[in-house]
Amino acid sequence: MVFSSPHFDGHERVLFWADRDSGLRAIVAVHRVRGGRAVGGCRVRAYRSDEEALRDVLRLSRGMTYKTALAELPYGGAKAVVIGDPRTAKTPAALRSLGRLVDSLGGVYVTAEDVGMAQADLAVVKQETPWVLGADDVGGPAAPFTALGVFHALRGALEQRTGSDAMTGLTVAVQGVGAVGAQLCDLLHAAGARLVVADVAPEAVAAVVARTGAKVATSEAIHAVAADVFAPCALGAGLNARTIPELRAHIVAGAANNQLETAEDGRRLHARGIAYVPDFLASAGGVINGVQELDGYDRDAVMRRIGELAGTARLVLERAAADDLPAADAAEAIARERMAAERVG
Repeated sequence: MVFSSPHFDGHERVLFWADRDSGLRAIVAVHRVRGGRAVGGCRVRAYRSDEEALRDVLRLSRGMTYKTALAELPYGGAKAVVIGDPRTAKTPAALRSLGRLVDSLGGVYVTAEDVGMAQADLAVVKQETPWVLGADDVGGPAAPFTALGVFHALRGALEQRTGSDAMTGLTVAVQGVGAVGAQLCDLLHAAGARLVVADVAPEAVAAVVARTGAKVATSEAIHAVAADVFAPCALGAGLNARTIPELRAHIVAGAANNQLETAEDGRRLHARGIAYVPDFLASAGGVINGVQELDGYDRDAVMRRIGELAGTARLVLERAAADDLPAADAAEAIARERMAAERVG
Protein backbone atom coordinates (compact mmCIF):
# COMPACT_ATOMS: atom_id res chain seq x y z
CA MET A 1 0.00 0.00 0.00
CA VAL A 2 3.02 2.32 -0.05
CA PHE A 3 3.27 2.63 -3.82
CA SER A 4 -0.51 2.68 -4.29
CA SER A 5 -1.08 5.34 -1.62
CA PRO A 6 -2.50 8.59 -3.05
CA HIS A 7 0.14 10.36 -0.95
CA PHE A 8 3.14 8.42 -2.27
CA ASP A 9 3.93 11.07 -4.90
CA GLY A 10 7.21 9.51 -6.01
CA HIS A 11 8.92 9.31 -2.63
CA GLU A 12 12.56 8.28 -3.02
CA ARG A 13 12.74 6.18 0.15
CA VAL A 14 10.30 4.85 2.74
CA LEU A 15 11.85 2.90 5.59
CA PHE A 16 9.98 0.94 8.27
CA TRP A 17 11.93 0.28 11.48
CA ALA A 18 10.97 -2.12 14.26
CA ASP A 19 13.25 -2.66 17.24
CA ARG A 20 12.18 -5.65 19.31
CA ASP A 21 14.36 -4.74 22.30
CA SER A 22 13.19 -1.15 22.77
CA GLY A 23 9.72 -1.51 21.25
CA LEU A 24 10.37 1.33 18.81
CA ARG A 25 8.20 1.34 15.70
CA ALA A 26 8.99 4.14 13.25
CA ILE A 27 8.66 5.16 9.61
CA VAL A 28 11.04 7.46 7.74
CA ALA A 29 9.83 8.95 4.45
CA VAL A 30 12.31 10.73 2.19
CA HIS A 31 10.43 12.61 -0.49
CA ARG A 32 13.29 14.37 -2.27
CA VAL A 33 17.03 14.52 -1.71
CA ARG A 34 18.75 17.76 -2.71
CA GLY A 35 22.35 18.56 -1.98
CA GLY A 36 22.77 15.05 -0.63
CA ARG A 37 20.35 15.73 2.23
CA ALA A 38 16.68 15.69 3.11
CA VAL A 39 15.58 17.41 6.32
CA GLY A 40 12.49 17.18 8.49
CA GLY A 41 11.38 16.55 12.05
CA CYS A 42 10.32 13.38 13.80
CA ARG A 43 6.76 13.24 15.13
CA VAL A 44 5.69 10.97 18.02
CA ARG A 45 2.00 10.17 18.08
CA ALA A 46 -0.38 7.43 19.18
CA TYR A 47 -1.68 6.73 15.70
CA ARG A 48 -4.87 4.71 15.47
CA SER A 49 -3.37 2.46 12.81
CA ASP A 50 -0.21 1.83 10.80
CA GLU A 51 -2.09 3.15 7.77
CA GLU A 52 -2.75 6.45 9.51
CA ALA A 53 0.94 6.74 10.44
CA LEU A 54 2.02 6.05 6.86
CA ARG A 55 -0.41 8.60 5.48
CA ASP A 56 0.85 11.22 7.90
CA VAL A 57 4.55 10.66 7.24
CA LEU A 58 4.08 10.71 3.47
CA ARG A 59 2.10 13.96 3.55
CA LEU A 60 4.51 15.57 5.99
CA SER A 61 7.57 14.55 3.96
CA ARG A 62 6.11 15.91 0.74
CA GLY A 63 5.31 19.16 2.52
CA MET A 64 8.92 19.45 3.66
CA THR A 65 10.12 19.32 0.05
CA TYR A 66 7.95 22.29 -0.83
CA LYS A 67 8.86 24.03 2.42
CA THR A 68 12.61 23.89 1.76
CA ALA A 69 12.17 24.90 -1.87
CA LEU A 70 10.00 27.92 -1.07
CA ALA A 71 12.49 28.99 1.60
CA GLU A 72 15.28 28.53 -0.96
CA LEU A 73 17.15 26.07 1.23
CA PRO A 74 19.54 23.69 -0.57
CA TYR A 75 18.02 20.51 0.88
CA GLY A 76 15.14 18.18 0.17
CA GLY A 77 12.25 17.11 2.34
CA ALA A 78 11.76 14.13 4.64
CA LYS A 79 9.93 13.24 7.83
CA ALA A 80 9.83 10.51 10.44
CA VAL A 81 7.04 9.30 12.70
CA VAL A 82 7.28 7.19 15.83
CA ILE A 83 4.13 5.18 16.50
CA GLY A 84 3.29 5.42 20.19
CA ASP A 85 2.10 7.62 23.02
CA PRO A 86 4.70 10.37 23.55
CA ARG A 87 4.31 9.94 27.31
CA THR A 88 5.50 6.32 27.23
CA ALA A 89 7.15 5.58 23.89
CA LYS A 90 10.20 7.83 24.28
CA THR A 91 12.31 5.64 26.55
CA PRO A 92 16.08 6.18 26.36
CA ALA A 93 16.41 2.84 24.60
CA ALA A 94 13.79 3.78 22.02
CA LEU A 95 15.33 7.20 21.39
CA ARG A 96 18.76 5.65 20.92
CA SER A 97 17.23 3.14 18.53
CA LEU A 98 15.76 6.06 16.61
CA GLY A 99 19.27 7.52 16.47
CA ARG A 100 20.58 4.30 14.95
CA LEU A 101 17.77 4.40 12.39
CA VAL A 102 18.73 7.94 11.36
CA ASP A 103 22.41 7.03 11.31
CA SER A 104 21.78 4.04 9.06
CA LEU A 105 20.85 6.48 6.29
CA GLY A 106 24.29 8.09 6.37
CA GLY A 107 23.15 11.71 6.48
CA VAL A 108 20.57 11.44 3.72
CA TYR A 109 17.91 12.11 6.38
CA VAL A 110 18.60 14.78 9.00
CA THR A 111 16.04 14.73 11.80
CA ALA A 112 14.74 17.48 14.07
CA GLU A 113 12.01 18.49 16.52
CA ASP A 114 8.32 17.95 15.83
CA VAL A 115 5.11 17.28 17.74
CA GLY A 116 5.93 14.94 20.61
CA MET A 117 9.70 15.19 20.09
CA ALA A 118 11.41 17.78 22.28
CA GLN A 119 14.95 19.09 22.46
CA ALA A 120 15.84 16.83 25.39
CA ASP A 121 14.68 13.82 23.37
CA LEU A 122 16.82 14.85 20.43
CA ALA A 123 19.84 15.05 22.71
CA VAL A 124 19.42 11.32 23.40
CA VAL A 125 18.95 10.57 19.69
CA LYS A 126 22.16 12.46 18.99
CA GLN A 127 24.11 10.01 21.15
CA GLU A 128 23.81 7.60 18.21
CA THR A 129 24.07 9.92 15.19
CA PRO A 130 25.34 13.38 14.26
CA TRP A 131 22.42 13.91 11.85
CA VAL A 132 20.20 15.79 14.30
CA LEU A 133 19.21 19.46 14.34
CA GLY A 134 18.13 21.40 17.41
CA ALA A 135 19.50 18.97 20.00
CA ASP A 136 21.56 21.60 21.80
CA ASP A 137 21.93 25.35 22.17
CA VAL A 138 23.61 26.00 18.81
CA GLY A 139 20.34 26.70 17.04
CA GLY A 140 18.08 25.95 19.96
CA PRO A 141 14.47 24.75 19.91
CA ALA A 142 12.53 25.24 16.71
CA ALA A 143 9.35 26.72 18.22
CA PRO A 144 10.42 30.39 18.53
CA PHE A 145 11.60 30.46 14.93
CA THR A 146 8.53 28.64 13.64
CA ALA A 147 6.33 31.20 15.39
CA LEU A 148 8.38 34.06 13.96
CA GLY A 149 8.00 32.59 10.48
CA VAL A 150 4.21 32.47 10.84
CA PHE A 151 4.26 36.07 12.03
CA HIS A 152 6.22 37.25 8.98
CA ALA A 153 4.15 35.15 6.57
CA LEU A 154 1.04 36.78 8.03
CA ARG A 155 2.64 40.18 7.45
CA GLY A 156 3.00 39.32 3.78
CA ALA A 157 -0.58 38.10 3.54
CA LEU A 158 -1.90 41.27 5.16
CA GLU A 159 0.12 43.45 2.82
CA GLN A 160 -1.14 41.57 -0.24
CA ARG A 161 -4.74 41.62 0.96
CA THR A 162 -4.98 45.09 2.55
CA GLY A 163 -1.95 47.05 1.36
CA SER A 164 -0.53 47.25 4.90
CA ASP A 165 1.17 44.76 7.20
CA ALA A 166 0.07 46.62 10.34
CA MET A 167 -1.58 44.39 12.93
CA THR A 168 -2.82 47.00 15.40
CA GLY A 169 -6.48 46.38 16.11
CA LEU A 170 -6.71 43.14 14.14
CA THR A 171 -8.42 40.18 15.76
CA VAL A 172 -6.52 36.90 15.39
CA ALA A 173 -8.04 33.56 16.42
CA VAL A 174 -5.25 31.15 17.39
CA GLN A 175 -6.11 27.46 17.49
CA GLY A 176 -3.54 25.69 19.68
CA VAL A 177 -1.29 27.53 22.12
CA GLY A 178 1.45 24.99 22.63
CA ALA A 179 5.11 25.78 22.11
CA VAL A 180 4.59 27.52 18.76
CA GLY A 181 1.09 28.92 19.19
CA ALA A 182 1.87 30.56 22.52
CA GLN A 183 4.93 32.33 21.13
CA LEU A 184 2.95 33.44 18.10
CA CYS A 185 0.42 34.96 20.50
CA ASP A 186 3.20 36.92 22.19
CA LEU A 187 4.40 38.29 18.84
CA LEU A 188 0.89 39.22 17.76
CA HIS A 189 0.11 40.87 21.10
CA ALA A 190 3.31 42.93 20.91
CA ALA A 191 2.26 44.04 17.41
CA GLY A 192 -1.09 45.30 18.69
CA ALA A 193 -3.40 42.48 17.69
CA ARG A 194 -6.38 41.33 19.75
CA LEU A 195 -6.40 37.59 20.43
CA VAL A 196 -8.94 34.83 20.78
CA VAL A 197 -7.34 31.50 21.75
CA ALA A 198 -8.28 27.87 22.24
CA ASP A 199 -6.45 24.72 23.29
CA VAL A 200 -7.31 21.36 24.80
CA ALA A 201 -4.90 22.18 27.67
CA PRO A 202 -6.56 24.71 30.04
CA GLU A 203 -3.24 25.61 31.68
CA ALA A 204 -1.76 26.62 28.31
CA VAL A 205 -4.74 28.85 27.61
CA ALA A 206 -4.55 30.41 31.08
CA ALA A 207 -0.88 31.30 30.61
CA VAL A 208 -1.53 33.07 27.30
CA VAL A 209 -4.55 34.91 28.72
CA ALA A 210 -2.48 36.11 31.67
CA ARG A 211 0.22 37.53 29.37
CA THR A 212 -1.93 38.97 26.59
CA GLY A 213 -5.48 39.45 27.83
CA ALA A 214 -6.76 37.11 25.12
CA LYS A 215 -10.37 36.03 24.99
CA VAL A 216 -11.09 32.30 25.09
CA ALA A 217 -13.06 30.08 22.73
CA THR A 218 -13.58 26.35 22.69
CA SER A 219 -11.39 24.17 20.50
CA GLU A 220 -14.51 23.13 18.58
CA ALA A 221 -15.56 26.71 17.80
CA ILE A 222 -12.33 28.70 17.48
CA HIS A 223 -12.32 28.50 13.69
CA ALA A 224 -15.75 30.12 13.52
CA VAL A 225 -15.21 33.16 15.77
CA ALA A 226 -15.41 36.64 14.28
CA ALA A 227 -11.77 37.46 13.45
CA ASP A 228 -9.63 39.00 10.75
CA VAL A 229 -7.17 36.11 10.82
CA PHE A 230 -7.45 32.45 11.73
CA ALA A 231 -4.14 30.87 12.82
CA PRO A 232 -4.32 27.06 13.07
CA CYS A 233 -1.43 25.91 15.25
CA ALA A 234 -2.71 22.53 16.45
CA LEU A 235 -2.83 19.23 14.55
CA GLY A 236 -3.64 18.98 10.85
CA ALA A 237 -6.78 18.46 8.74
CA GLY A 238 -8.62 21.24 10.58
CA LEU A 239 -9.59 22.97 7.33
CA ASN A 240 -12.18 20.76 5.73
CA ALA A 241 -15.66 20.55 4.24
CA ARG A 242 -17.26 21.17 7.64
CA THR A 243 -15.10 24.00 8.98
CA ILE A 244 -14.35 26.07 5.88
CA PRO A 245 -17.96 27.23 5.38
CA GLU A 246 -17.94 28.37 9.02
CA LEU A 247 -14.76 30.49 8.78
CA ARG A 248 -15.31 34.19 9.39
CA ALA A 249 -11.70 35.27 8.90
CA HIS A 250 -10.46 36.55 5.55
CA ILE A 251 -6.87 35.31 6.07
CA VAL A 252 -5.66 31.90 7.28
CA ALA A 253 -2.02 31.57 8.36
CA GLY A 254 -0.77 29.15 11.00
CA ALA A 255 1.90 26.66 11.97
CA ALA A 256 -0.04 23.38 11.91
CA ASN A 257 1.16 20.86 9.34
CA ASN A 258 -1.23 19.49 6.71
CA GLN A 259 -3.98 21.96 7.55
CA LEU A 260 -6.07 20.97 4.51
CA GLU A 261 -7.81 17.64 4.93
CA THR A 262 -7.90 17.19 1.14
CA ALA A 263 -6.80 19.14 -1.92
CA GLU A 264 -10.44 20.06 -2.47
CA ASP A 265 -10.28 22.12 0.73
CA GLY A 266 -7.75 24.44 -0.88
CA ARG A 267 -10.28 25.03 -3.65
CA ARG A 268 -12.99 25.66 -1.06
CA LEU A 269 -10.90 28.40 0.56
CA HIS A 270 -10.15 29.91 -2.84
CA ALA A 271 -13.82 29.89 -3.81
CA ARG A 272 -14.66 31.79 -0.63
CA GLY A 273 -12.00 34.42 -1.34
CA ILE A 274 -10.03 33.57 1.80
CA ALA A 275 -6.30 34.30 1.56
CA TYR A 276 -4.61 31.08 2.66
CA VAL A 277 -0.90 31.00 3.45
CA PRO A 278 -0.01 27.32 2.87
CA ASP A 279 1.29 25.62 6.00
CA PHE A 280 4.50 24.50 4.29
CA LEU A 281 5.31 28.19 3.78
CA ALA A 282 4.00 29.67 7.04
CA SER A 283 5.84 27.17 9.27
CA ALA A 284 9.23 27.35 7.52
CA GLY A 285 10.97 29.37 10.24
CA GLY A 286 11.94 26.30 12.24
CA VAL A 287 13.70 24.54 9.39
CA ILE A 288 15.37 27.77 8.26
CA ASN A 289 16.93 27.99 11.70
CA GLY A 290 17.71 24.28 11.94
CA VAL A 291 19.61 23.84 8.70
CA GLN A 292 21.95 26.66 9.67
CA GLU A 293 23.59 24.08 11.91
CA LEU A 294 24.62 22.24 8.74
CA ASP A 295 25.94 25.37 7.08
CA GLY A 296 27.78 27.01 10.01
CA TYR A 297 25.32 28.72 12.32
CA ASP A 298 24.69 32.42 11.69
CA ARG A 299 21.82 33.94 13.70
CA ASP A 300 21.71 37.11 11.59
CA ALA A 301 21.28 35.03 8.43
CA VAL A 302 18.51 33.04 10.13
CA MET A 303 16.57 36.16 11.08
CA ARG A 304 17.00 37.68 7.64
CA ARG A 305 15.77 34.57 5.84
CA ILE A 306 12.80 34.16 8.15
CA GLY A 307 11.89 37.78 7.49
CA GLU A 308 11.88 37.01 3.77
CA LEU A 309 8.89 34.70 4.29
CA ALA A 310 6.73 37.83 4.18
CA GLY A 311 7.74 38.45 0.58
CA THR A 312 7.25 34.79 -0.33
CA ALA A 313 3.74 34.78 1.14
CA ARG A 314 2.90 37.91 -0.79
CA LEU A 315 4.29 36.34 -3.99
CA VAL A 316 2.23 33.16 -3.52
CA LEU A 317 -1.01 35.06 -2.94
CA GLU A 318 -0.34 37.33 -5.90
CA ARG A 319 0.22 34.26 -8.12
CA ALA A 320 -2.94 32.65 -6.78
CA ALA A 321 -4.96 35.78 -7.59
CA ALA A 322 -3.41 36.31 -11.02
CA ASP A 323 -3.81 32.68 -12.14
CA ASP A 324 -7.11 32.05 -10.30
CA LEU A 325 -5.53 29.18 -8.37
CA PRO A 326 -5.84 27.90 -4.82
CA ALA A 327 -2.91 29.28 -2.85
CA ALA A 328 -1.49 25.82 -2.11
CA ASP A 329 -1.36 25.08 -5.86
CA ALA A 330 0.32 28.42 -6.53
CA ALA A 331 2.89 27.78 -3.79
CA GLU A 332 3.69 24.30 -5.12
CA ALA A 333 4.11 25.73 -8.63
CA ILE A 334 6.60 28.32 -7.37
CA ALA A 335 8.46 25.63 -5.40
CA ARG A 336 8.73 23.42 -8.49
CA GLU A 337 9.99 26.36 -10.53
CA ARG A 338 12.68 27.07 -7.97
CA MET A 339 13.79 23.43 -7.92
CA ALA A 340 13.86 23.33 -11.72
CA ALA A 341 15.97 26.50 -11.79
CA GLU A 342 18.46 24.85 -9.44
CA ARG A 343 18.79 21.86 -11.77
CA VAL A 344 19.34 24.14 -14.79
CA GLY A 345 21.87 26.21 -12.85
